[in-house]
Amino acid sequence: MARTYYKLKTIWLMLMLAVGPTIALAQHTAEITVNLAKEKAPMTPVWAWFGYDEPNYTYMKDGKKLLTELAALSPTPVYVRTHSLLVTGDGIAALKWGSTNAYTEDAKGNPVYDWHLIDSIFDTYVNRGIKPLAQIGFMPQALSTHPDPYRHHWKPGDPYDDIMTGWAYPPKDYNKWRELIYQWVKHSVARYGQKEVESWYWEVWNEPNYYWKGTQKEFFKLYDYAADGLKKALPTAKIGGLDIAGTSGKGAQQFLNAFIKHCIADTNYATGQIGSPLELITFHAKGQPRLIKGMVQMNAAPQLTDIATGFRIVASYPETRNLPVIIGESDPEGCAACGMATNPSNAYRNGTMYSSYTAATFARKYELGDQYGTNFAGAVSWSFEFENQPWFYGFRDLATNGVDKPVLNVFRMFGKMRGSRVEATSNRMYSLKAVMDSSVSGELTDIGVLASKDKKSAAVMVWNYHDDDKAGPAEPVALSINGIPSATVVLTHYRIDNEHSNSYEVWKKMGSPQNPTSAQIAELEKAGGLQTLGKPQKRKTQKNTLLVNFSLPRQGVSLIQISW
Repeated sequence: MARTYYKLKTIWLMLMLAVGPTIALAQHTAEITVNLAKEKAPMTPVWAWFGYDEPNYTYMKDGKKLLTELAALSPTPVYVRTHSLLVTGDGIAALKWGSTNAYTEDAKGNPVYDWHLIDSIFDTYVNRGIKPLAQIGFMPQALSTHPDPYRHHWKPGDPYDDIMTGWAYPPKDYNKWRELIYQWVKHSVARYGQKEVESWYWEVWNEPNYYWKGTQKEFFKLYDYAADGLKKALPTAKIGGLDIAGTSGKGAQQFLNAFIKHCIADTNYATGQIGSPLELITFHAKGQPRLIKGMVQMNAAPQLTDIATGFRIVASYPETRNLPVIIGESDPEGCAACGMATNPSNAYRNGTMYSSYTAATFARKYELGDQYGTNFAGAVSWSFEFENQPWFYGFRDLATNGVDKPVLNVFRMFGKMRGSRVEATSNRMYSLKAVMDSSVSGELTDIGVLASKDKKSAAVMVWNYHDDDKAGPAEPVALSINGIPSATVVLTHYRIDNEHSNSYEVWKKMGSPQNPTSAQIAELEKAGGLQTLGKPQKRKTQKNTLLVNFSLPRQGVSLIQISW
């Protein structure tokens, strides 16, 4: 239905062009209205959550640099989630692999705890004001029921299942598993203080409908013993799960419902009592890009459907409807470490398509949170950086070799949106239903809006997004900001497009060097920052209204910030 509507609208526009271009272009203009007097809900920084597979990148050179930037862009603490915090190994990072060697056993089978690598990871976070979404997993080799083979050597292009080795199995001794978690949390409290650790979130495992070689009941047992160990070390710690994959799938829905019911009413495997601690709910949401005749075509519909399904399930239980909901991975597709050389449909990642997709989908995440009335706390963008890899290889990352990519600047824009979300409409914005039905696949692009207001400032994000990765003309935008409580404002216009906030385009103009000079790196770092269109302007309002007209390129994002 949505596709038919937009095709008919395009035909109508062509007829208008035949009659008179002035009339047609006037109808084609994106007319956006923002009313600062109508507050909708708090501008919760649900975007300020990030994650990655490889924990050892955290304390490496470019990892530290990026984490410093992430901490700086948010008005509230950023949360970070990473895999493999309990995996056995030498601490050397590789794609989809990491280790801390936190747990081994001596010749007699007695536990040996070593926290120095986990400390290196969490120290990096805490020293920057970042909070861990601490993932309890995966299984140490000495505890695994199938310890060999353990270390995998996956690389892009290899079968994805090759990573499923001994770390994915249940523990041979659940009491030792519980004691490991107890000792970890006890150590964290001693190192960082009770108040700090109380501000973290803890979760057990990741995608147990995929990254788990045990049964569903064995996973519930794993959860119960982990939660019991955590609560014995710190009763006020917050724990939950289960970061299910493919949330809208029938099997995933069954698993998520069973998990919630287990935590509410089943006998706890660790304590023998009824119920298990559950203080947050997590699940995953992924889109599905594809390659059509050499062109990348995005698809946000599966990602938003996953989110709607998870929100609906959480809201259906009185015991969970008010719990914090964290989308543990929320991305355009599934594999961050699969570059565009082996997965051509991932070629969207370096340029502005990734940034405009991110703006357009986060606005719909807010809409879904409003629709289901959930306590929507965060959506983890599973994208970080890959240390010592080729420049702009097409990983799903925020920076390459220490140089920020365009997508990171969307998060910098979000960081300037504070206070409350306010009413904002656009005649060119696809409805939530249309995007969930067929993404943004009509003839017209999605020129959408998200707006916020604080005590002495307001911010309006506008994007020009389409699923198809092809060139298109810049389109006129007529923005009206109403309800401004001042006769004058200072207007700053931030922009992401091919000419602004875009290190990738600058790199290509250099000839795409894989060994850029220090001068070139400095130029790329400058291009990777958030840039403005011109200088800030002092503007007068008319009857508490400000009119702003500009053109927005296809896949471009603007942030209009006003202060008074």
